[in-house]
Amino acid sequence: MLIGTSVVLFWRGAWGLMDLFLFPNDHFLSYLISLITGVGILIFTHKLVDELS
Repeated sequence: MLIGTSVVLFWRGAWGLMDLFLFPNDHFLSYLISLITGVGILIFTHKLVDELS
């Protein structure tokens, strides 16, 4: 439980910083790019785990 919470808080902070610096004047575009990047990372790691199993 502690590790899961730590991971969530880390990524929340990382995405928050990217939202501030990626497109600071366009919040919608910043959220959209962050969301697409996050989903892409999830898909990539899921496929990687499937291949390694």
